[in-house]
Amino acid sequence: MGILRKLGATVTAAAFVGVGALTATTTAEAAVGAPMVAPQAVVAPQKATAAASSTTLVRGKLRIDKRCMTKGRVLCINKRTRKLVYMVNGKAIQITDARFGGRKTPTRQGVFKVQRKSKNHVSSLYHSPMPYAMFFSGGQAVHYSADFKARGYNGASHGCVNIRDKKKIAWIFARVKVGDKVVVYNA
Repeated sequence: MGILRKLGATVTAAAFVGVGALTATTTAEAAVGAPMVAPQAVVAPQKATAAASSTTLVRGKLRIDKRCMTKGRVLCINKRTRKLVYMVNGKAIQITDARFGGRKTPTRQGVFKVQRKSKNHVSSLYHSPMPYAMFFSGGQAVHYSADFKARGYNGASHGCVNIRDKKKIAWIFARVKVGDKVVVYNA
């Protein structure tokens, strides 16, 4: 709008609330004789459906993805709430804080399986300890992080899901088996 004011133009806009249609012309366009654009059709807004959203959530403060509501063991990881929920047969058994990868090394989202476990793992790339590591996507794993415990959310991983509570991740590690489902989402 600042540029238009400098040019002496004004903006006239008509908006249809809730529909998203917007038409706009400037007095400069009208003076030149530029054609005005009218909306083609007005479509009534529709309710969101499961197909329209990337994830469907179960009601509640934990914002559990419905893909976590299956038989068996699931590591249900929500990047928005920053929680890992260990679920068995669709019931939350253990909940803990989680931290994720930074902008350059984001944590992948999707449905995975625990590929391997390593109780006293050390990263071959970063030479950092990764106790109670449960690998789910290449080199990305759920594991305890002393840095997360010390600094909180003032840091990030290199793509792994960091857990700050060592007792909780040890408890989860003892129960998770190779092949168990891992769901990482942001909702």
